[in-house]
Amino acid sequence: MIKLGEKQTLIVSKKTDFGLYLQDPSDLERDAILLPLREVPKDAEVSDHLEVFVYKDSEDRFVCTTLEPFISIGEFKKLKVAQVTKIGAFLEWGLMKDLFLPFKEQVGEVVEGESYLVGLYVDKSERLAATMKIAKLLSNDHEIEVGTKTKGIIYNVHKEIGIFVAVEGKYQGLIPMKEVTKRYHVGSEIEFKVSRIRDDGRLDLTLGEGGFSQMDIDEQKLFDALSKNDGFLPINDGATKEKINKELNMSKRAFKRALGRLMKAGKVEQTSDGMKLK
Repeated sequence: MIKLGEKQTLIVSKKTDFGLYLQDPSDLERDAILLPLREVPKDAEVSDHLEVFVYKDSEDRFVCTTLEPFISIGEFKKLKVAQVTKIGAFLEWGLMKDLFLPFKEQVGEVVEGESYLVGLYVDKSERLAATMKIAKLLSNDHEIEVGTKTKGIIYNVHKEIGIFVAVEGKYQGLIPMKEVTKRYHVGSEIEFKVSRIRDDGRLDLTLGEGGFSQMDIDEQKLFDALSKNDGFLPINDGATKEKINKELNMSKRAFKRALGRLMKAGKVEQTSDGMKLK
């Protein structure tokens, strides 16, 4: 499947005077897309495999390029504004056709010649566009553990709440304002430690050396729940997230982490119908 906004390897199916036509080698029934003559590598022939980036031209047709764009789907980069118009801004991103940043995807004033942190997405018309509202592109589905040291990109700074970070460029994270001791800027990459994982998967971050309190809290919460129920709960690590949330008001991720710690400590064992204190 040919993917808009991503680099991929396609096969040359036809050679013409104005360029090459390329197809997905795993789906040759699909229409081929054009690689313009100006970008065709020397000596390229039919059946060759070429790595290209797929986008749409000014006439809304799928085309590909051998040029290296500054940004791809799933990435966040600072791009320079080439032009501000009545319908939005256009950003330089390394290709012939500038990247559109709609007004509704802008945060604050956008000035020609300045650079802003943006993400790349496919809009409702199936065209590539930029957005400064990066949070909507981030996920809460991860395997990151409390205490993990990692990096991220700042995408918003709120004077009262804190610094919002794209953790590893993929996940939602927040450094609370009480942690902030100096000025930070949108687009900067910083290092931090994960201090807490919220029930919805969002990450709380710390710039210090803390970070294990939430694991301890979850472990104690599970142990207390067992103790209050005569040492038995009718759930185990195979339970649904809905059942775990109903019984314990915990996410499945937090529950499995707490259960694993208690089992490792020899305090709890699982049964076919739940778990119990040893």
